[in-house]
Amino acid sequence: MGKLVETLGKIAPVDQALMEDAQARLDNLTKPKDSLGRLEEFARKMVAITGNTKPYIDKKLIFTFAGDHGVAAEGVSAFPKEVTMQMVYNFLRGGAGINVLSRHAGAEVVVVDIGVDFEFEDAPGLVKRKVIRGTKNIRKGPAMTREEAVRCIEAGIVLAEEYGTKGSVFGTGEMGIANTTPSSAMIAAFSGLPVEEVTGRGTGIDERGFKNKVQVIEDALRVNNPDPSDPLDVLSKVGGAEIAGIAGLVIGAASMRIPVVIDGFISTAGALVAYELQPKVRDYIFASHNSVEKGHRVMLDRMGLRPFVDLDLRLGEGTGAAIAITLIEAAVKIYNEMATFGDAGVSGQNA
Repeated sequence: MGKLVETLGKIAPVDQALMEDAQARLDNLTKPKDSLGRLEEFARKMVAITGNTKPYIDKKLIFTFAGDHGVAAEGVSAFPKEVTMQMVYNFLRGGAGINVLSRHAGAEVVVVDIGVDFEFEDAPGLVKRKVIRGTKNIRKGPAMTREEAVRCIEAGIVLAEEYGTKGSVFGTGEMGIANTTPSSAMIAAFSGLPVEEVTGRGTGIDERGFKNKVQVIEDALRVNNPDPSDPLDVLSKVGGAEIAGIAGLVIGAASMRIPVVIDGFISTAGALVAYELQPKVRDYIFASHNSVEKGHRVMLDRMGLRPFVDLDLRLGEGTGAAIAITLIEAAVKIYNEMATFGDAGVSGQNA
């Protein structure tokens, strides 16, 4: 736990003065004030995060954390557990949605085995950081021990340290059959809202499956009684290895002043753990999109994050993060490359 505590202690608030300086430059670009809307917000935030008045992006990385879930045995997903392993191979072959959108964004996909119930051979693009071989069934007891949860978080921190340099931007993604179930359980625990209000249909279960899923989560919360004031208790009792790894990546990125773009529901569950441990991480997070999962908006609102887009996405893997990275890059280019009124010899506006 020393690594986690040490890294949390390194996280500082972003410099608001830098954000104001960035806004002054944006207001002097050859356009009506605020006319590029949220692109200007993204540019300001990049200046504040990086501490660089001329921010740049030269290294785009999307970390797709993979882990299995014992609760899959309860029939909460439309797909069998084996799909987690099969999709990892699909990622490595470059055939998944995240691979296509990462190529479009010019980003590298880093596939992280942090908790798959399968032993992969070495392969290009695969990073082995296995802590557990899947979580236990949360309907019957804790997903993992507190020590295992911390080890998963610290694995994410170390990845941030290993891959992060100036000019980096990280994206988060995941793969784990049944992982919307622990994510819903976590936000129900943190928020105190009824399970049905924060639970969606995941991979596309029918009405009967949805009712079963809600019951499974209610049972898991009753059996485990996670303490909402203790993020590690919630994570270890009803969370997942990949969720913990994402939390660690967010914490590590924030400690290094690296922007991190979170994907959908499960990635946001990981970011929420990081936020509950240290609220200052919020300054370093971009929320890529609003998922169709009902609990996602509750998580984002809890952190005070506004998603970039709402495209009815529910795939995960990091797909939304890949799309959002292209928007951040566009914002940075506007900020750096657009002429000022003085540069262009254009008269500025008074109103």
